[in-house]
Amino acid sequence: MDFLQTLVTFFMQYGYFAVFGVLILCGFGLPVPEDISLTAGGVISGLGYTNVHVMFFVGMAGVLIGDSFVFWLGSHYGERAMKLPILKSLIHPERFEKVQLQFKKYGKWVVFVGRFMPGLRMPIFFTAGTSGQISFLRFFLTDGLAASISVPIWVYLGFYGAHNFNELMKWVRQGQTIILVLVAVVVIGFIFYLWRKKRNESKSEATISQ
Repeated sequence: MDFLQTLVTFFMQYGYFAVFGVLILCGFGLPVPEDISLTAGGVISGLGYTNVHVMFFVGMAGVLIGDSFVFWLGSHYGERAMKLPILKSLIHPERFEKVQLQFKKYGKWVVFVGRFMPGLRMPIFFTAGTSGQISFLRFFLTDGLAASISVPIWVYLGFYGAHNFNELMKWVRQGQTIILVLVAVVVIGFIFYLWRKKRNESKSEATISQ
């Protein structure tokens, strides 16, 4: 709660620019929880400092620009960029290899799930750029789809809980659970889709062989 209050105080002074800047830095690996930053943006809207609907678009823009920069870094500089100090501490060779393997198996869906994984978000988006298996447009659309789920939850949660921080923190924890459940449903649905697709292909091959 203290950290949320600190962000709210900072955001009240500088408004949209502060929220936008912090969210971009979150994409670069700043050790500030993105969900709390978005919630704080919603809080200052609830307190009357900004418009909550504009804050939603500011949040989306900050999130997507930060993510896109990380993807661009990976696609243009590849593994050489891992020598940068900020990336050295966040992307370990073993983690990098594991994420690459996941991209070979699941492609853009790794990006979708990565948006909801704070500790792995940056490494996943960087690896997406280096993999060469997903175009920037597809990355942007997939990340945007995932952000359109998470960003409004946090911003409007902050907006409606602006006058009761104790209750708001309960909502934040519930919001995290809701998002994880939504992601789990999507992942299960995707696995089921792959299973059905593989099963139908097997049946088709069996029919042709007969």
